[in-house]
Amino acid sequence: MDLLPLDVARILAEAGCIAPAEEAGELIRAAEGDRAVLDDLVSRRVVGEPLAWLTGATTFCGQGLVVSPGVYVPRPQTEPLARRAASLLPPEGVAVDLCTGAGAIAAVMSAAVPSARVVATDLDVVAVRCARRNGVEAFEGFLDDPLPTELGRTVDVMTAVAPYVPTDSIRLLPRDVQAYEPRLALDGGTEGTDLMAEIVRRSTRWLKRGGRLLLELGGEQADPIGRMMREVGFEPADVMTDDAGDARAICARLGTAP
Repeated sequence: MDLLPLDVARILAEAGCIAPAEEAGELIRAAEGDRAVLDDLVSRRVVGEPLAWLTGATTFCGQGLVVSPGVYVPRPQTEPLARRAASLLPPEGVAVDLCTGAGAIAAVMSAAVPSARVVATDLDVVAVRCARRNGVEAFEGFLDDPLPTELGRTVDVMTAVAPYVPTDSIRLLPRDVQAYEPRLALDGGTEGTDLMAEIVRRSTRWLKRGGRLLLELGGEQADPIGRMMREVGFEPADVMTDDAGDARAICARLGTAP
């Protein structure tokens, strides 16, 4: 007997899924009428495998994206950063997205400003291939290392969702995140700021005067990152908060004085 949407939703709800009806619909569509495939997808979902890995897709800022298994799944909490970055990118401008993952932020900027050049990088070759499937000009390598040299001092907007979870806090993340999400995309070092600090230092090689740097962050990281930005020539930063008032991102403009 075929599993009905209500059956699948009930199984997912009992497993603790937050939106069981919506997830049931996505899994049923992904199975394309094959009961064995659906059974497999449901069994993998109830133990925490990311929905996007099972369906091969997600939606971010209203855009459909391919998400390959093993690639960090873009989060709704990142959407305000992506929209802010797109709003700051001028026509014919240049943007760079580091640690791009599936290429979500880069894809949003490209869609918003089609005349701009948007370039992305990631250390993970699987992520780079995934971003390219999403139409992103993506390069494999560490942070800015693989960027084309001609982009030096031409970038209007640089973004990054670098790993920012403190190493000791990874054990506090939800069990399914620990089990399935790539640690490379989570572990930000002792204070969670190792990679962000490196990005801040390197960003001035690429940003033009007046260019913007936007970084996702969490916890109490806004103050130390803001200080680092000022030390290398950025103007005072704007901290982006969520509905609960928690810091979620930081945006700063590189000063115009040499």
